[in-house]
Amino acid sequence: MPSYTVTVATGSQWFAGTDDYIYLSLVGSAGCSEKHLLDKPFYNDFERGAIDSYNVVVDDELGDIQLIRIEKRKYWFHDDWYLKYITLKTPCGDYIEFPCYRWISGESEIVLRDGRAKLACDDQIHILKHHRRKELETRQKQYRWMEWNPGFPLSIDAKCHKDLPRDIQFDSEKGVDFVLNYSKAMENLFINRFMHMFQSSWSDFSDFEKIFCRISNTISEQVMNHWQEDLMFGYQFLNGCNPVLIQRCMKLPENLPVTTEMVECSLERQLTLEQEIELGNIFIVDFKLLDGIDVNKTDPCTLQFLAAPICLLYKNLANKIVPIAIQLKQVPGDENPIFLPSDAKYDWLLAKIWVRSSDFHVHQTVTHLLRTHLVSEVFGIALYRQLPAVHPIFKLLVAHVRFTIAINTKAREQLICEHGLFDKARGMDNTEDIPYYFYRDDGLLVWEAIRAFTAEVVDIYYESDQVVEGDPELQNFVNDIYVYGMRGKKASGFPESMKTKEKLSEYLTVVIFTASAQHAAVNFGQYDWSSWIPNAPPTMRAPPPTVKGVVTIEQIVDMLPDRGRSCWHLGAVWALSQFQDNELFLGMYPEEHFIETPVKEAMARFRKNLDSIVSVIAERNKNKKLQYYYLSPDRIPNSVAI
Repeated sequence: MPSYTVTVATGSQWFAGTDDYIYLSLVGSAGCSEKHLLDKPFYNDFERGAIDSYNVVVDDELGDIQLIRIEKRKYWFHDDWYLKYITLKTPCGDYIEFPCYRWISGESEIVLRDGRAKLACDDQIHILKHHRRKELETRQKQYRWMEWNPGFPLSIDAKCHKDLPRDIQFDSEKGVDFVLNYSKAMENLFINRFMHMFQSSWSDFSDFEKIFCRISNTISEQVMNHWQEDLMFGYQFLNGCNPVLIQRCMKLPENLPVTTEMVECSLERQLTLEQEIELGNIFIVDFKLLDGIDVNKTDPCTLQFLAAPICLLYKNLANKIVPIAIQLKQVPGDENPIFLPSDAKYDWLLAKIWVRSSDFHVHQTVTHLLRTHLVSEVFGIALYRQLPAVHPIFKLLVAHVRFTIAINTKAREQLICEHGLFDKARGMDNTEDIPYYFYRDDGLLVWEAIRAFTAEVVDIYYESDQVVEGDPELQNFVNDIYVYGMRGKKASGFPESMKTKEKLSEYLTVVIFTASAQHAAVNFGQYDWSSWIPNAPPTMRAPPPTVKGVVTIEQIVDMLPDRGRSCWHLGAVWALSQFQDNELFLGMYPEEHFIETPVKEAMARFRKNLDSIVSVIAERNKNKKLQYYYLSPDRIPNSVAI
């Protein structure tokens, strides 16, 4: 009688093993086998990290094996089981791989196809067509869209983490990391003694050093030592943790009445302001998004204030970016002065602090939350709803949405904002004109590496543009993102459908870059740039000044966060800036969803390209006091997971 060798791999994460009964059935082109219990006498099957083999004898020839059915039935009490893959050795000696990488919960069954990626048009056999259709019908019941807040991208329909489908919940150790990170921060930073000192102001700037973890030759120490300097202020718009707001000023906004006379002491080329604008030497950061936004009222004992400043910057003769004018509110007037470097020291310093505080809020709510976390969640939900596990685009992207929906669900109730999604051209692309914009330079290297990789994958599975346009599952995936994630807004820049291989490659590059590189660029520098509280105040406790010449250092310190809130802030940015113990970085694909050699070779070339970028960035950073490493691929996690 025909005999098959079945090899079963159990996951290595916590609680991945099971004591339940596991049954296997084989579905072939010539028939189906009986249900076989996978069990070896006097042996603990399916332990965490185990690879177990079983001999399965069937009564009749089954033909080509098309599907494997796995059933889990309770032994003593219910426990989940994480199945990595099954390998089948056929009677004629062939090996067939069946990737799974899923949790099987309770008393349930799953049906697996072999690991070859297939488009819908490749499946001509009824049972395979039925399998991919049934998989999507089941997933669409599990992964439902929900409006979290008006104006936001839709999110997953789950009130809390345990409501999520098991496959996208945190692994147990990941969940523990999430819970403990903040506690670790308090312990590592030695700031527990200040945690409950709300409404207690610091005495001066140096007093903040009591909670500042001074580590020599780090960016955070450089920030502490130089945060008051205009050069450091300008540098952060290029290479800090929010390097996406600055844009070239083509024309002064009507609500910013700056004149040449006001700023002539800052203009080093002896030209008028208008001439400097024409030459492309003037830049602007406008925080109009914050105008009219209500402040956080979670702490009734502390008044908190927001500003919506406009900051004008100048590229000096050394090609460095420095501020030359700041207006703290959007509407010009007598009680909204324009602050200048020529003003009194503390007037100018306070104006810059207000800009830094506004930048902190926009960074957290728009750059970080909305444009990486929430957008990546949209990608993830649409992926599970519209692409079966056998689809090549599912196999390509699933690693890049790992834990994203889970982290967002945990954070949902704490974060607010509403804004558009993607930048238009900002006039910041000229590398010779703006030579110290490392976020741009490194980002383009990583973007191109991802684009080359996605183009190879698209070429493998899509013979022509017509195949792209005729792929119904791909079109549904793209449409789901546009309709539900982007709320049908053309201004989002996302298409309603996909028509060409080139556009598909570009689209996939956006998905992967957003979930990996963009999130890394705006997340993992938070401790570097925001741990020195005066450089990135999370709150201001007095309104913006309405006149010049009256600000004192004591007033500035009293405006800054109190001792308790400073500690909470410091703990948060420390926790957010940490990699996880088992972090998977860009180019790592330990779950082998793809089994085909051409794709594995493309992955190898992708990793080689990324390694070369690591070397380029490391060489550039040599001997630099302010190194930029957030977009070095060995520091870019695969997905938004913190």
